[in-house]
Amino acid sequence: MKIWSRFRKFSLRFSKSDRLLDLLFFHRRLKRLVAIELKLGDFKPADKGQMELYLRWLDKYERQPGEEMPVGLILCAGKKHETMELLELEKSSIRVADYLTELPRQEVLEQELHKAMMQARQRFAEHHGKRKEVAP
Repeated sequence: MKIWSRFRKFSLRFSKSDRLLDLLFFHRRLKRLVAIELKLGDFKPADKGQMELYLRWLDKYERQPGEEMPVGLILCAGKKHETMELLELEKSSIRVADYLTELPRQEVLEQELHKAMMQARQRFAEHHGKRKEVAP
C-alpha cells in the first residue's frame, strides 16, 4: 500500500484515469483506513459523492483482511447545517468538519464549545434511550 507523503498525494486509478486523495492514514486502534480530503471552499454535496467513490475504491483495492471499512473526513472552509442534515452523513462513514483560518475571539470560542457540549449531551442521551432534552 502506498503511504501519503508531504510531497505526493495518494493516487487512485479509475477507468484508466487517476484521482488524487489528499491524505490517507491507517488508524491502528480502529483498524481502518482514514481518507482525508481538504477543500478550500465550503462543503458541497458533490464532495460526499467524491468521498464515497474513494472509500469504495479503498475498500476494494487497499483494505486488508481483518481491517474495518475505510472512513472519510472532509475538511472544508464551511458547511451548512441544512445540507448536512439532508445528506444524512451521520448514517454514513463520512464526516465533515470545517477548519479555521484564524483564531476567533474568546467569546465565540466559548459559545462554540458550549454548543458542542450540548450536542454531545443530546447525542449521548439519545444513544442511551433517553429522548428528552438535556439541560445545560
